[in-house]
Amino acid sequence: MIEKNNANPFEIDFDSYILQSEPEKQENGKLWQTAIGLQQVDGLTPSKYLYETAKRNIDGEITIEEARQLIDSYYQTRQGRTEDEDEDDAEEADKVSVRIREILAEKTFSFTPDLLLSIHKRLFTGVFYKVKAGRFRDYNISKREWVLDGESVLYANADMIRQTLEYDFGQEKSFDYSKLSKEDTIKHLTRFIANIWQIHPFGEGNTRTTAVFTIKYLNSLGFEVNNEPFEKNSWYFRNALVRANYTNMNKGIYMNTEYLERFFRNLLLGEKNELKNRYCHIKYNEKTVNEVTQNVTVNVTVKFTANQKKILEEIKKNPFVTQEKLAEIVGITRKSIIENMKKLQNQKIIKRVGADKNGHWEII
Repeated sequence: MIEKNNANPFEIDFDSYILQSEPEKQENGKLWQTAIGLQQVDGLTPSKYLYETAKRNIDGEITIEEARQLIDSYYQTRQGRTEDEDEDDAEEADKVSVRIREILAEKTFSFTPDLLLSIHKRLFTGVFYKVKAGRFRDYNISKREWVLDGESVLYANADMIRQTLEYDFGQEKSFDYSKLSKEDTIKHLTRFIANIWQIHPFGEGNTRTTAVFTIKYLNSLGFEVNNEPFEKNSWYFRNALVRANYTNMNKGIYMNTEYLERFFRNLLLGEKNELKNRYCHIKYNEKTVNEVTQNVTVNVTVKFTANQKKILEEIKKNPFVTQEKLAEIVGITRKSIIENMKKLQNQKIIKRVGADKNGHWEII
């Protein structure tokens, strides 16, 4: 099975950077870490320029508004220069990261479905071209999930999204937390967030929108949110949401929030529960994990670009293929090949076996 991590491809150590700074810079750095980490739910990696811009904002050289303007200007100047899909992904990751950082810093909150619309619109306007930002989807969807062996969660009907959201928000708004223990509070919050995600109000960007709303909501309830789980385990967050909303009685599988509860316990109680994606898989258990790891056909919810797919195909054909040869076959520069392969390595999709000269590539 594949374990993804949110490895920083540019080796900017935010953790030590934050620890050595004053409180304001620490808080700013944590917001950036969360914003950048959340891009991993869609397999996106921000560019080096985004990291550099983030550091300038943390250092107080530029405001968050100036950071957003710099990112927008950077991609405006590059329009038409390249048709590289990897750069399109980096553009999405960069723009959405800076917008998440901006929203999370704002001390405002409104507990309504319209806030979800507002967050989605602010995050994805000018980013998604096939999906209208700030509008509920008007079509039904299904998504093959790795943790479900290729099956899909049943999402809400498109024509019932508004009504379903209003019902869930109404139930939550009238709920009395006053007599609940912290453990029961987390169980209830977990179910509410899982329900909102399962409605899947948006065709694209649903998990990132849900995550931003979740952080804002928890802050409004007075929780001091430990953003590290969102930074380092955002893909686990999505897989846990999937398991919290999937039932197949014929196979003896039922909605299970325990994986999501572990995430929220780390988030709100500072616990150190191990958050491994393979734990969420419907076939996982400690006795048969080795068998599952070797035999399960993995349908990973990772967004590969066309260039990355070609690279993987060529590695399958010839594990000893050189980066120069890949550049020739794929039709992009060697620099782009190196960047793509670094992303695939960071996502634990491929690894290098042996020395640079005599070694070979292996698809994990």
